[in-house]
Amino acid sequence: MALVFVYGTLKRGQPNHRVLRDGAHGSAAFRARGRTLEPYPLVIAGEHNIPWLLHLPGSGRRVEGEVYAVDERMLRFLDDFESCPALYQRTALRVQLLEDRAPDAEEPPAPSAVQCFVYSRATFPPEWAQLPHYDSYDSEGPHGLRYNPRENR
Repeated sequence: MALVFVYGTLKRGQPNHRVLRDGAHGSAAFRARGRTLEPYPLVIAGEHNIPWLLHLPGSGRRVEGEVYAVDERMLRFLDDFESCPALYQRTALRVQLLEDRAPDAEEPPAPSAVQCFVYSRATFPPEWAQLPHYDSYDSEGPHGLRYNPRENR
């Protein structure tokens, strides 16, 4: 099992969370809410208002999201779903685990930080780095930039 940190449309309550719940893609088990140890720019960009974590460690904000334990099948599915490596790149980062852990999580409370895979952008239009940075994403948040789901494109 691998740990994956999701910060955008794959989180609970967001438009693409259903793909993590679909057992046909493999297994994904919620483990905890988390926050990146280092700051990163989380921006909303493009014609479909997609949330992007820009691979610029040390700038931006500490980003909140969710940590999932996924099997190899789900990891391969997520690579395809996120168009990795063409659009997103799967990289590793450290995530501080926050209080609400899954009730059935097998892991003990420690360690408070774990290494996770994340889908981020290493290459992007330079102006994206100047967009507003967010510490948390909600597709219907006060930013007013409503996400356009894939099925509507």
